[in-house]
Amino acid sequence: MHMPVTIIGAGLGGLTLARVLQVHGIPVTVYEAESSPTVRSQGGLLDIHDYNGQLALEAAGLMDEFHAIVLEGRQAMRVLDPDGTVLFDKADDGSGGRPEVQRGELRQILLDSLPAGTVRWGHKVGSTRALGSGRHEVAFADGGTVVTSLLVGADGAWSRVRPLLSNAIPEYSGTSFVETYLFHADTRHPAAAKTVGGGMLMAPSPGREIFAHRESGDTLHTYVALTRPQDWFAAIDFADAAAATARIAREFEGWAPELTALITDGDTAPVLRPQYALPTGHRWDRVPGVTLLGDAAHLTPPNGEGANLAMYDGAELGKALAAHPDDVEAALGEYEQAMFPRSAEVPTFEGGEVPGIDSEQNTAQGLIDMITEKNR
Repeated sequence: MHMPVTIIGAGLGGLTLARVLQVHGIPVTVYEAESSPTVRSQGGLLDIHDYNGQLALEAAGLMDEFHAIVLEGRQAMRVLDPDGTVLFDKADDGSGGRPEVQRGELRQILLDSLPAGTVRWGHKVGSTRALGSGRHEVAFADGGTVVTSLLVGADGAWSRVRPLLSNAIPEYSGTSFVETYLFHADTRHPAAAKTVGGGMLMAPSPGREIFAHRESGDTLHTYVALTRPQDWFAAIDFADAAAATARIAREFEGWAPELTALITDGDTAPVLRPQYALPTGHRWDRVPGVTLLGDAAHLTPPNGEGANLAMYDGAELGKALAAHPDDVEAALGEYEQAMFPRSAEVPTFEGGEVPGIDSEQNTAQGLIDMITEKNR
């Protein structure tokens, strides 16, 4: 296949696609709005699943590099009641299929695997338009344009490529996360560190939950999930870190102090992260010369699969294009027909295990149901 592929977005999905295309000798260029790979933090830990994310890395030929950045012991999990009672405590015995890595390190592995110049930084997309015969024009905010016969939107929730295929717009899911960090936890925050343990902590309750994960460098990363309308969060001044922290902590009055300390003892200002979703079962009719992957295609409420699915989308699309070098439309159709039902599947909680829990995000309703059932 000699037709160059244009990818919008240098997240994990877009970079995985670029790498798989490069492995198969297919020319590719990635355009990314951010000015450099280090312009912002890439988030916390990701558990990379053996049934999708790791398969994508295998297709990319990067399993050795992946294993080199795995954080040992981080698949441990503890689940606590709001009063601090331990409901579930599982050590990391090395048998789990979801090893944890730092998102930024995983992204860097993908970036390092691509030839210099593959990613064009500082190219924020302003608009896209169809030119006919499967060709599309991408207009950038700086006034530049590029015309391509094969365009892939890997540009996340607010994709500028999606309007070429669908009128769908993400809507607020009803839940927002508030995020903070505790540094040097074992020495400065020993009670919280002991509560979290060596891996992930979950304290689920309907409408309000606390999650925390032990990252590298003795850091605890806390996520508070609250099911509240956006107006409720808008009334909080997050520019006033102390006041915002106190307001969020009030939603957990009566909870065990070792749990609320994960909020009140934060060493960083709380960051609000509203959660959005596309309509359930979002799909589109085949449009020549363009497709989507990851959150651009199937943004959902947090279910633990987002990053893994984006990488798997990228790998599967890359393999389809390599398998149909003379028929791009057959490749895109094959990819989409497999991707639509795959992205609509929802992880379940069975047998005391907790599949589908992503280190960064999960509403935990499935876990609440599991605990309720086990405690009957």
